[in-house]
Amino acid sequence: MLSNKLKKIFSKASVATICTALFKKGLKNQFIQGVSPLNSKLPNMVGLAYTVRYIPAREDLNDIEVFKNQKHPQRLAIEECPKDCVLIFDSRKDPRAASAGSILITRLMVRGCAGVVTDGGFRDSDEIKNLKFPAYHKRPSSPTNLTLHQAIDVNIPIGCGDAAVWPNDLIVGDNEGVVVIPNEIIEEISDEVNSMTIYEDYVMDKVQKGATIRGLYPLTDESEKKAFENWLRTKNTD
Repeated sequence: MLSNKLKKIFSKASVATICTALFKKGLKNQFIQGVSPLNSKLPNMVGLAYTVRYIPAREDLNDIEVFKNQKHPQRLAIEECPKDCVLIFDSRKDPRAASAGSILITRLMVRGCAGVVTDGGFRDSDEIKNLKFPAYHKRPSSPTNLTLHQAIDVNIPIGCGDAAVWPNDLIVGDNEGVVVIPNEIIEEISDEVNSMTIYEDYVMDKVQKGATIRGLYPLTDESEKKAFENWLRTKNTD
């Protein structure tokens, strides 16, 4: 489970800042390409990944009768995705058939999950965007997933929007998109993200008051470094 401290840090951080922190560690491909929030006014989505993998549907194995199976991977994921986790679909970047719809996503919300992501599409998108539940997709889609997608497994490594996702990686979404943080470096990245967020807020305040970015952003000027350090000391003693 994710600690309250980590949740607080990532709930306040932008995906852009997190991407830069990951880039500093040599990770360049952690942003899920092509997805956006249905409701951009919600707070950050923060949760560990629980995954579903789709493959191309084969008609003789993927008719409507498959939903009679209580262990059908899509249905299983909806009922077993842990509280505070993000359900994330590998839909092969194909939104021509829906990864899920409003009933399944409402079930995730009621169960206390943190959000849902697909690199395909959701049906009932107008209903989903009115839920107080973070949901990210490529574009709306009405046909049932069965027409193109065959749910094959849950909670395994997947690809989503050209990013690799392992179970229990940290998923963070804001109004621009979604980023994946490898589980093994969540703590390490949180320290960098926290420091960057504090500094970026400091810089924005100075720039709004007329300061130049030269030597300030990035921080290369010694006098600016001293000014920031003094500001930090004052802030920490408040």
